[in-house]
Amino acid sequence: MDLTENALKVLNARYLFRNEKGETIETPERLFRRVAKTIALSESLYGGNPAEWEEKFFHIMSSLKFLPNSPTLMNAGKDIGQLAACFVLPVEDSMASIFDTLKSAALILQSGGGTGFSFSKLRPKADIVRSTGGIASGPVSFMKIYNAATDVIKQGGARRGANMGILRIDHPDIFDFIRIKRKEGELTNFNISVAVTDAFMNALKNNEEYELINPRSKMVVRKIKASEVFEEIVRSAWETGDPGIIFIDRINRDNPTPDLGDIESTNPCGEQPLLPYEACILGSLNLEKYVNPPSPPFIKGGQGGIFTKGGIKGGWDSEIDYETLAEDISTAVRFLDNSIDVNKYPLPAIEAMHKGNRKIGLGVMGWVDMLMLLGIPYNHKKAFDLARKLMKFIRDEARKASAMLAEKRGTFPNFKGSIYDRPSMLQLRNATTTTIAPTGTLSIIANCSSGIEPIFALAYKRLIMNTELFDVNKYFFDIAMKRGFYSDELKEKIINRGYIRGIKEVPHDVRRLFKTAHEIPPGDHIEMQACFQEFTDNAVSKTINMPHKAKKEDVAKAFMLAYEKGCKGITIFRYGTKKTGTLIRVRDID
Repeated sequence: MDLTENALKVLNARYLFRNEKGETIETPERLFRRVAKTIALSESLYGGNPAEWEEKFFHIMSSLKFLPNSPTLMNAGKDIGQLAACFVLPVEDSMASIFDTLKSAALILQSGGGTGFSFSKLRPKADIVRSTGGIASGPVSFMKIYNAATDVIKQGGARRGANMGILRIDHPDIFDFIRIKRKEGELTNFNISVAVTDAFMNALKNNEEYELINPRSKMVVRKIKASEVFEEIVRSAWETGDPGIIFIDRINRDNPTPDLGDIESTNPCGEQPLLPYEACILGSLNLEKYVNPPSPPFIKGGQGGIFTKGGIKGGWDSEIDYETLAEDISTAVRFLDNSIDVNKYPLPAIEAMHKGNRKIGLGVMGWVDMLMLLGIPYNHKKAFDLARKLMKFIRDEARKASAMLAEKRGTFPNFKGSIYDRPSMLQLRNATTTTIAPTGTLSIIANCSSGIEPIFALAYKRLIMNTELFDVNKYFFDIAMKRGFYSDELKEKIINRGYIRGIKEVPHDVRRLFKTAHEIPPGDHIEMQACFQEFTDNAVSKTINMPHKAKKEDVAKAFMLAYEKGCKGITIFRYGTKKTGTLIRVRDID
């Protein structure tokens, strides 16, 4: 097991067992063994061989080809035993529901999960409260209470709380919600997103008004120009990074179990839409491990570089080991399905919903590493083409694996009436199988790039659980050495700057390959998200990075493009804005 110094720091800070004195008493190998053994226990429920699958699960994790979400690594084999990362809880329009949900959220956050809420059913501020004769304080006031409660929850000592707060675009308090994060220090434990409807988008495109509706009375309160609300969303996102947008009607068109109700919210990073009381267990494959041979073609080719007048040299797709990838997808799907059975749920209602739909979310990390090994720039057409082909392969293989499990274990209990309940469809064990998560700390353990993001910088520092990590891109200086343009002066310059734009001694093809997130146009970020979303059951966590000089018009264009391209949501982050830190922290939720 080849773990970097940063990986060992993260494992020690967050995952390895400690004794009562706070001393680490577990090695990384024992961690993976503990998780593998726990997840393999459910094999006995279906006539499988736990010992056989323990070895397979241990191998796929210890080789860093696949890692489950953080709660599984932290809690498997412990008394707490809570393995899921993503939850959504309902918030109904009563004081009892609001505080019952807060209590439930506390249990989830303490166990390492991230929680999403829609506050759209709460009556607007100044509305009547008949039981007391008073007036309502509105959704935003209760979000502040949830935020304060999250501050004192330590998530089992492993990581701080993270929430998603959502409000529908047609709620009368939408302006208060959109503007809340402009105030420094507000809702620091929340990401917030506006649930945008197709009706709103049509009104926006046609420069028309749309209706604001009181959720208590279901009456139209007033009509307002869609452009006025959109401009406020754009301004807040430009200033702070919040709110994001989720396209709620599009999400519900892909709801696999519509008979059970509508999806109202997502997990904190937006990649997992869920019904009330649903949970999901995630895991990610490290794509870097499936490139053969694992050395960039432009290193092997000496001084020749990767580009010719005709474009990228051929053979890039043939170097992906699809056969091994398919085998590991099957193992990962089995791992995640097993996790549902051995999980210790914080609430009976969550257990019933999760075991009823058996949603899992298999995703990827190391995407930009794969592209580098293949010699393909992040925003090249071949990268977009490969994203579609690769994600389609992963989705299809994951569904095949789920169908094979269904033959022996049965379909998910809520299969009847689901979108799969048709003669031509596969009989699936899991209502969903694929999700693209951010893989913040998982990618550090696996020593690969996070999710489907481009590289943030060639060298930078970051803070994880009060542990400072220094990251240097593992490929660039090796390439510089082998291509003959390395120098100590160049290394110092890049470490100080973090990027190579404008450094003339770096060859043009290498500069193209190592573009950082802020050098990639927003439209190309969105195109990449859309490529993966096309073949992903759930949704895609992706940050659309913008330079500080970006204008509000650039944010508006990005929102519109994300809708046109078929994304299920979008998060904008303009470099240097007064974001409270939530985005960086929440993106470490795996």
